[in-house]
Amino acid sequence: MLTEREGLLLRIFLGERDRHEGEPLYEWIVRTARERGLAGATVLRGIQGFGAKSHLHTASILRLSTDLPIVVEIVDTRDKIEALLAIVDPALTDGMITMEKVDVRVYRAGGG
Repeated sequence: MLTEREGLLLRIFLGERDRHEGEPLYEWIVRTARERGLAGATVLRGIQGFGAKSHLHTASILRLSTDLPIVVEIVDTRDKIEALLAIVDPALTDGMITMEKVDVRVYRAGGG
């Protein structure tokens, strides 16, 4: 559980078709983060983007891509993010990873 106010945001940019041992890479990343007790993860699916190869991926009807951009965002302490990154980095063969400091103001599960 994230209890510190200063955290780290891990952002992983990859493609929808990227795989790890036959499983979608983004699903494997989220499962791995959960198994290691990180605070949470969010997967965002982009409607358009390009990466290092400058190949345009788009959800446009005229150029429908089956490899749309995916961004996985995870916020936790530096120690937990670095430990996760040591596992995830070797599995990312195509993409980008960024990290930035964040000020965690609220992190709660809610009642009920």
